[in-house]
Amino acid sequence: MAKSKTVLPAVFRGLAKYSKTFNIEAGPLRASGVPAILVGVTGIVLASGVAGALVKVGNGLPETLRELRGFVEALRTQPKARLAP
Repeated sequence: MAKSKTVLPAVFRGLAKYSKTFNIEAGPLRASGVPAILVGVTGIVLASGVAGALVKVGNGLPETLRELRGFVEALRTQPKARLAP
């Protein structure tokens, strides 16, 4: 029991030092310490959610992309230049 009382503060001191040195800089986004760790974890969770969603709708994705391409072409202000046959 006495050993666990001395080990636990040492573990927390080590985690505190690690969290202070953790930095994320991506464009205008800068975070350090605990907020940087939270941003990193949030990114991992979002990536896992997107991957899960892609797995669920994987079969219908090619058709959706074809429809999206047609939609974007319909919204263009200038018609696409085509060569005469």
